[in-house]
Amino acid sequence: MRTVDQVTIRAPVERVLQLAADVERWPDILPVEMAAWRPFGPLRYPAWRVSEMTVDREAWEIRYRHVQGITRGMDVAWRLASAPGRAGVAVTIVHAWRGPAWPLVGALAAGLVIGPVFIRGIASRTLGGIKTFAEGS
Repeated sequence: MRTVDQVTIRAPVERVLQLAADVERWPDILPVEMAAWRPFGPLRYPAWRVSEMTVDREAWEIRYRHVQGITRGMDVAWRLASAPGRAGVAVTIVHAWRGPAWPLVGALAAGLVIGPVFIRGIASRTLGGIKTFAEGS
């Protein structure tokens, strides 16, 4: 499973990198619910993970490796680049994962449900919230 989410943020790259890396502050700056429950049709499903994070300020990149939770083994990369022809920063989040270790259905569940419903839903809300905060402050 591989998902890619992108947004252009009209703010200095250093500011966007700092906001993206300061995950402890996300509950204060993101207007979306960052709780451990995500909607899935009429149900609410718990979504949690523990990640290791590395910030490469020179490369404008943040990397996560999910080490606990249903997405254990997922690699996530936030890549920032000058937005060509526009003022601002192009932010791309790439999630790569083989899926949960469920015999026969793990990769299928990751590609059909977990990636497009949960991962993309969370990533797009996170990017939107950081964009709004960075551009408005």
